[in-house]
Amino acid sequence: MALSGRLRSALVIGGQGIRARKLRTFLSMISLFLGVLAVIAVQAGSVLANRALLEDIEMIEGKDGTVVVSVPSGEGAATAVLDTVRDRQDAVGMLSTAAIIGEPGLTPVNPGGMPLRYADQAGPPMQTICTPQGFCYAEPSSEKPLPRGNAVEVQLVGITGDIRQFRPFHTEAGSWVDFAGDPSMSPRLVLNREAALAFTQYQLPAEMRIGSAYGGSADPGSPHPTPRVIGTVHDGNMQPTAYVRADELLNWLPASSMGSQSMTILMSPSAVTVGPTLRSKLGPDLGNQLYFRTIDSRERIGSQLDLMRWIFYAMAALVLLIGVAGILNVGLATIGERVEELALRRAVGTPRLLLAGIVLAETLLTGLLTAAAAVVTGIVGLQAAGYFFGDSRPSLQNVAFPWEAGVAGVVAGLIAGVLGGLFPAIRAARIPIATVMRA
Repeated sequence: MALSGRLRSALVIGGQGIRARKLRTFLSMISLFLGVLAVIAVQAGSVLANRALLEDIEMIEGKDGTVVVSVPSGEGAATAVLDTVRDRQDAVGMLSTAAIIGEPGLTPVNPGGMPLRYADQAGPPMQTICTPQGFCYAEPSSEKPLPRGNAVEVQLVGITGDIRQFRPFHTEAGSWVDFAGDPSMSPRLVLNREAALAFTQYQLPAEMRIGSAYGGSADPGSPHPTPRVIGTVHDGNMQPTAYVRADELLNWLPASSMGSQSMTILMSPSAVTVGPTLRSKLGPDLGNQLYFRTIDSRERIGSQLDLMRWIFYAMAALVLLIGVAGILNVGLATIGERVEELALRRAVGTPRLLLAGIVLAETLLTGLLTAAAAVVTGIVGLQAAGYFFGDSRPSLQNVAFPWEAGVAGVVAGLIAGVLGGLFPAIRAARIPIATVMRA
């Protein structure tokens, strides 16, 4: 109780000292404010950058803990994958191929599905020639290429279920792939940003043919499905991509190309039966070529983020030290003016420890008030940044202020209060009682 009473007395008297010297306290808070705000900005920036980077990686690769199964191409591989993951909620199969959307009989503006920023910059079609000795090289194709026109090549991804549980895509327009009901003979496509941009820049008729312009597999004579675009998502991929139900894709995929398609399974760690079941369906030859990989993006990029955060912390600490020096300067000047008052308190029996606590309480309260002002400024600043720059910077939209930054600001304010008030507190405690005779 004695310690509690002394602590209470120190806080009360310290608060009275702050109220009696408002202007001096305000000036010391200004010098400390910038340092605490720098610590908050560094912590908030590192947390938000960490979230944004992980979010982009999750959209492209998958959430941490997701198990990615790469399935080798071969006869019956696609059928085995579809049978294994059918009606499962903890695993999704992906069947990737190329497709050309637009006018038939033309070379797409982006052969090979390259990003649209490089559209119309591709070189002549290449063909691979291998000698009897096994040496292969590429040279321009002797066939005259088809003229380019209103056609775009996309990566067509057939999925067996909602892939967003593993790769959190952001729906930007329309709706996502609907897996209810029977498959449609008119494939329902969900485009990513790059593919949606192609429909904006070019007048593309609703006609699609399976195959790549580079591989020469887009046979103009093959059946041409009429796709329907039902939505747009952000998937972090710079290549034009369209997502479709796998069973709707299989309605039009030539049987001769089934064995050469790229296939992947995304599943949760609890889906332990997928691997053995798939191996048994593939047989010993293909089953032994399955490759399992667990996503651990946070661990992989954590060291890089930590290094950058500590570098910025060092810079923020330098700014914070300036604020500490300001509090120290004000504290020493205040002690010089209060020598008679503190000596009188010693003369009437106030312990040295309580005198030091009174001085230290003032600087601690000053640090806490400054930290609170800096945290409020950080919250308001982040909201203002999202309001004014959210349209051009989607990562700033609906961003919550990270609690880690608030905690870092309070800790920085307390540390600054202790460092700035420790030496004045020691000096106050060592004032001799005889000093009261000056009055």
